[in-house]
Amino acid sequence: MKCYMKSGDSRHSPIELPDGVGVFLGRGPETRIADRKCSKQQVEIVADFERRVVRVTQLGPNPTSVGEVKLKQGESALLKEDHTLYMVNSLYPYTVAFSDESPKNTGAPGKPKTPTQVSKKRSLAASPKRNIKDFFGACTSESQKKSHREEGSKAQPSSKKSKCQDPGLKAAENSEDSEEEEISRKLRELQETSAKANSASTKTSHAVPDTARGATCSKDSWEDKGKLLIFNKKGVQSSSKIAGFDIDGTIITTKSGKVFPTSADDWRILYPEIPKKLKALLADGYKVVFFTNQMGISRGKLRPEVFKAKVEAILDQLGIPVQVFVATGMGIYRKPVTGMWDYMCEKGNDGIKVQKEDCVYVGDAAGRPANWAPDRKKKDFSCGDRLFALNLGIKFYTPEEYFLGWKKAPYQLPTYDPRNLDTSGPLYEPPTSTLVSATPEVVVAVGFPGAGKSSFVKEHLVPKGYAFANRDTLGTWQKCVAACEEALQNGKSIFIDNTNPDLESRGRYISCAKKAGVPARCFHFTATIEVAKHNNRFREMTSKGHISVNDMVINSYKSKFVAPSVSEGFSEILKINFVPNFKDPDQRALYQQFSEG
Repeated sequence: MKCYMKSGDSRHSPIELPDGVGVFLGRGPETRIADRKCSKQQVEIVADFERRVVRVTQLGPNPTSVGEVKLKQGESALLKEDHTLYMVNSLYPYTVAFSDESPKNTGAPGKPKTPTQVSKKRSLAASPKRNIKDFFGACTSESQKKSHREEGSKAQPSSKKSKCQDPGLKAAENSEDSEEEEISRKLRELQETSAKANSASTKTSHAVPDTARGATCSKDSWEDKGKLLIFNKKGVQSSSKIAGFDIDGTIITTKSGKVFPTSADDWRILYPEIPKKLKALLADGYKVVFFTNQMGISRGKLRPEVFKAKVEAILDQLGIPVQVFVATGMGIYRKPVTGMWDYMCEKGNDGIKVQKEDCVYVGDAAGRPANWAPDRKKKDFSCGDRLFALNLGIKFYTPEEYFLGWKKAPYQLPTYDPRNLDTSGPLYEPPTSTLVSATPEVVVAVGFPGAGKSSFVKEHLVPKGYAFANRDTLGTWQKCVAACEEALQNGKSIFIDNTNPDLESRGRYISCAKKAGVPARCFHFTATIEVAKHNNRFREMTSKGHISVNDMVINSYKSKFVAPSVSEGFSEILKINFVPNFKDPDQRALYQQFSEG
């Protein structure tokens, strides 16, 4: 099959388009458009032979039209055989034709550039095929090339003169047999060099191993692992090389153009290049795996059976075997934490060890700022996909970089990087103070939910005989005040394990201390809001029965916070630094993963 762009006003000959390769058209000799409002690279066009469509992306500042759709800079639309493309400002019409035969030259008189010339500067993949003589021709000197051009211009169609007739070079006066002999000699040299290289590679002990492959999946199957759904498409084959992809915004987008789908069938393949690219990965020995977060399932907004049907429909349209992992709620499987990937490596890859250096992950949640593309694209909703790849230690690309070849866009990582965790710093400041009092006291904690208050009191104060009161356990601040009074009556120190962001909340316990005639100290937990959110996610993954603290509660603390002061009635204020203590190396490694995008 071949594809051609035909000029609607017969300005030039049809332009041949290669399958899946971007070709740039605009003002220039190939289109014979001289209009200054048309950029030299007004549009990028990519043919999809399988679907018989051409994706048109406007690059120039002035509008291009595809059918009734007017594009803006950076926008794309599909050009079908019954549509018309107007290059700029509703002028210079083009149609597309898919055919097994070459079209007749209906262009204007002259010698327009051929399709090869049009695309040669744009894409190596679109270059014309060359025979062996193009690489090993006997005419190598400048004088030979000049003679070759002169003879070519003078020769008659029936001429059988040699292509190289420099009178000063006797070797070039031989027949084409000598040229063929030279080509054969060079081919033998190449073959010998290649054989030596292959032999050396075989003898090298640390040579890169071939891709390891597993058994082929015999049928479609879904597995339910609690907060993880797994789908194996018939034909999926395990491999040491994994090409991972997000789904929404990476493989598909909405047909409606809205951010979120309006129905189960409101989707389409994002770019025409995607199916061909995925098939090429399979041919290269990769296993293609989709990793997606679908919180709507755990929240009751998306029925599992509906999403399963959607996944199967997507794979049917792509026409390839894919393994799919779906995180349906919070916890260890939700990206950017690597739980889905870890499960795949341990239980979903036939025991074949994954070689991370050969793996790649592609996703649209990449932390890109607003207006990162010419068409003023919105800010990415998160950085989760990029962080997923960062946690894994594999290469990352956005869909535009991977499928369309766009240059890398700017991005920003989260403020808090858990990889830089320092567990060797001081636990509290100033270091001249003492953490534990020998006499009864009231200690009022101040800090974000998730700042480490509860872990701190259980590790450092409870073993020293301190009581503690927590509103999450007791239910109301009144019960916490009552617990404080009771502890003091029994001659015990007590730690108030609440956030206590303002003067009012702290004042209740300062009053208790004054009534009992004991000092009140403030322990100010200095963990930032970013650290608190990260800690909360870590607890969700490691603590059974942990009640998640949503961002609304954390942000509420921030809005109410008033820095504690000794003028409130505290005898001393200690700053408590976040210095966690991990049970084992695996727990520490989990903590040092990015957990929020």
